[in-house]
Amino acid sequence: MSADDRALSGRQPKAVTSALRVLEEVARAGSGVTAKDIAARLSMPSATTYRLLNILVGEGYVVRLPDLSGFALGQKIGILVDAAVVPTVCAAAREVLAELRLSVRFGVHLFFYTNVAVRTADADPEYPPPEDESFLNQHLYACAVGKLLLAEKSELESVIPRWEPRALTARTIVVRSELLANLDLIRSQGFATQLAELQDASACVAVPVRSGTGALVGSLALSGHVDHEHLMLPHVPSLREHAERLAPLMA
Repeated sequence: MSADDRALSGRQPKAVTSALRVLEEVARAGSGVTAKDIAARLSMPSATTYRLLNILVGEGYVVRLPDLSGFALGQKIGILVDAAVVPTVCAAAREVLAELRLSVRFGVHLFFYTNVAVRTADADPEYPPPEDESFLNQHLYACAVGKLLLAEKSELESVIPRWEPRALTARTIVVRSELLANLDLIRSQGFATQLAELQDASACVAVPVRSGTGALVGSLALSGHVDHEHLMLPHVPSLREHAERLAPLMA
């Protein structure tokens, strides 16, 4: 399929609408729906249905089943769904955060995780994170909360489709083998750090928040100046304790 075949420009509103209708029908019908079924349900010409399905498959929004019996939603749909979810923090969780913030002189932040992204749930208003949510998601390899997410994955490609890291500072890890070694360390020690990798002066320590089944649902992070790294690391046990208290409140 050529690039021209896959392209749906703003000058083709009907084609875009038709592609969205096909996508909705795949979602409504469920895994295994056939092109013939979609065409019939939408009263759409078979040739148009097949063309739009090929476009959606090529872009990752729809996948063909291994036995070629039909279609199912693709991984990119998960990204759209994740982005639409607005993180909410209950009053009890906010009380836990307030307690921790009173005991340290660093920023304390709570993050939620989707399958492929970091969501800011409660940022410290007095000591804000060094970067916003969008920036963190673009550079998961350079932030502690992002590396916690990457450490959960067996393949980096499931979160970072194209490995094209950008050195944000002289200490940003941009060599794949070095990042994999860092992720192994994170798995073994149970927490992640970012030391002048995101910004020259920033540092962060993050511990995971896990569900009762052990799934990664969030992280509790401490942020500060890189010169205060030695003062931040001793707070890891306290972070873990508060993360355990937050876990049932984030389920």
